[in-house]
Amino acid sequence: MPTERLLQAIERQERAVLFTIIEGDGLGGHVLVLEGGERHGDGVPEEALAQADRLIREHTNHILELEGARVFAEVFGPPPRLLIYGAVDTAEALCAAAKLLGWRTIVADARAKFATAERLPSADEIIVEWPEEALARVAPDHATAVVVLTHDDKFDVPALKAALESEAFYIGALGSRRNQERRRERLVEAGVDEEMLDRIAGPCGLDIGAESQPETALSILAEALAVRMGRGGGTLKDSKKRIHAEEVVS
Repeated sequence: MPTERLLQAIERQERAVLFTIIEGDGLGGHVLVLEGGERHGDGVPEEALAQADRLIREHTNHILELEGARVFAEVFGPPPRLLIYGAVDTAEALCAAAKLLGWRTIVADARAKFATAERLPSADEIIVEWPEEALARVAPDHATAVVVLTHDDKFDVPALKAALESEAFYIGALGSRRNQERRRERLVEAGVDEEMLDRIAGPCGLDIGAESQPETALSILAEALAVRMGRGGGTLKDSKKRIHAEEVVS
């Protein structure tokens, strides 16, 4: 078993999948596949290993049903990141709620008087930069959610444009529907393809009647989590899917 390399991956916060044959031909075989394709170990069918990238992106453990074998795919990696642009009061509520999920929280703002540890005690990292520089520094990937809270075109437009150019799994923007339409027009004027605008959740959040900042944070994070897990965000009572994300993949 490639134990040493797995421990290194965990320590370095690399993303990886450990495939283990739990039933059938080659019982007990292990292969570790890291994001980017690096492999360690042997004995696991290529049919399973070829799914490593998808499994890493889904960040959910699976049991893979193959012909003649069942393979457990265990996913390792750092927690999702939440990048918030706009050090307003809702940013602290979002950070506090996201910390309960185990997510890493980053708040960025060009206004140094707002982006302080005193105002944002729940933020893991605070960046005082304009949107383009902040997004470039964080480099949102497929495990990063971006939420823009600034209500100001000089911040909103470049922040959303940079987010759309990234792999961020969720892009949310606070604001009324009227402001969302105006913002979309500004983004098109800034050179963003209209088809890309559908990636923006705006107004962001699920419709739960949120009014306070903690309620708004809950609404936004619930939508972000639903997007990450490929769910619609409706009630479980009406859902036809499994309650939990784990599933058997054939």
